[in-house]
Amino acid sequence: MQIFFYEDNNFLGQYYECTSDCSNFSSYLSRCNSIRVVQGSWMIYERTNYRGYQYYIKRGEYPNFSHWMGFNVKMYLFLAKVFLFCFLLLQYKGSYRLRLYDRNNFGGKMLEATDDCSSVSNRFNHHDIQSCNVFDGYWVFYELSNYKGRQYYLRPGEYRRFTDWGAQNARVGSFKQITDFL
Repeated sequence: MQIFFYEDNNFLGQYYECTSDCSNFSSYLSRCNSIRVVQGSWMIYERTNYRGYQYYIKRGEYPNFSHWMGFNVKMYLFLAKVFLFCFLLLQYKGSYRLRLYDRNNFGGKMLEATDDCSSVSNRFNHHDIQSCNVFDGYWVFYELSNYKGRQYYLRPGEYRRFTDWGAQNARVGSFKQITDFL
């Protein structure tokens, strides 16, 4: 497993190589503007100790921050001096299953899913997801449809409120399984 973080766009400037979890590498780099994932799938965070906005990335090249953030670059140019911290996602080969609820503490309408969903509002007729129970697998929630916007990593467990998975609001536009580990 291997990932490189670069201070400048297009893989230029100082870089930091990571082969395992790293809760704080700000002493090595002043910012991160591009990433190259050689092997593995990773969750990266904007703050130390795995806090702040989350981004799921897999093998590939991300020449500037807009490629991993899922936002319109014009709206988020101020994020160019972002700091990132990461952890390696371990391979999972089991089944995938979760339940979404439109009320806190697993109340209200429920949707059970075992596969990806590109539009929660089309499938669930609702986009506010207040709670979730992940039975099997690892998932990424996206704030917008078609796997765009802010991202949230969910592992098996109970999420009684949207704040339990790190969201600031209950909007879930889409979600997908994390299946790419190489």
